[in-house]
Amino acid sequence: MKATCWVTLVGIYLLLITYCWAEEGLDFPTYDGKDRVIDLSEKNYKQALKKYDMLSVLLHEPVTSDKTSQRRFQMTEMVLELAAQVLEDKGIGFGLVDSKKDAKLAKKLGLDEEGSLYVFKEDHIIEFDGQMTADVLVEFLLDLMEDPVEIINSKLELQAFDHMEEEMKLIGYFKGEDSEYYKAFEEAAEHFQPYVKFFATFDKGVAKKLGLKQNEVDFYEPFMDDPVHIPDKPYTEEELVEFVNEHRRFILLISLEEDDLNGIHIVTFAEEDDPDGFEFLEVVKQVAKDNTDNPDLSIVWIDPDDFPLIQQSELFALHY
Repeated sequence: MKATCWVTLVGIYLLLITYCWAEEGLDFPTYDGKDRVIDLSEKNYKQALKKYDMLSVLLHEPVTSDKTSQRRFQMTEMVLELAAQVLEDKGIGFGLVDSKKDAKLAKKLGLDEEGSLYVFKEDHIIEFDGQMTADVLVEFLLDLMEDPVEIINSKLELQAFDHMEEEMKLIGYFKGEDSEYYKAFEEAAEHFQPYVKFFATFDKGVAKKLGLKQNEVDFYEPFMDDPVHIPDKPYTEEELVEFVNEHRRFILLISLEEDDLNGIHIVTFAEEDDPDGFEFLEVVKQVAKDNTDNPDLSIVWIDPDDFPLIQQSELFALHY
């Protein structure tokens, strides 16, 4: 890649990320012209997997002679180059796989959706479902580097856990890190990292406050005060994964029309820092709590601070 080919693209892209990041006061670097993203092939993919603690691989459609196709690919590649530059010292690599030219490699790696980015971490493959921007991707990968289970062993840590009401989360009480049941819990956590938060405690006092018995796990839905006790303890990794898959409720706002969804899905926009927005959000939370046993209802809250074009509290109900 020649640096001169990127001048216009870099300028446009940096204007966009500068606007987005200025609000947060973050300092995102400019592209330094060094190639870090690897074109993966059957000859070099094993070496790349060994070299990095985590390898992020984008399966992209073939780039044609059409200028629009080339520009789209170049912008996506620039996102990966910027993320690779920021994470260069973190042991995270980035690669590209052409869905047509490298079809055999894609099948071998389990890559089946064009435009998707897959992260190889140890024995797991995690698909990145976020917005394809450098800042969002970097944050996702940094979260993925953290331990899959966060340990809570003090009252202050428990208070922080209680305040995470917007997160889908699980917490279990185990004898210690060497417990076979904790290890099963940890293995299950790796299936959902970083989308579902897993916590554990080895402290009897913390477990008592949570109402947990040894080897028992509670499941919390967002904004729900009372957890669901996962039955039939102790659990295997497979049983925990199956339970979370059956009980997690979420909705993807991107390409919603492509999803085969049944039931009622409510999308609500409310600014939590605004008095009216806060009051509106409290009503929505109460609706969620009153209908927590309804498997056909999903509610998504979006803070307009993340979407500047949304100026007021709104609510949409989508029926399928």
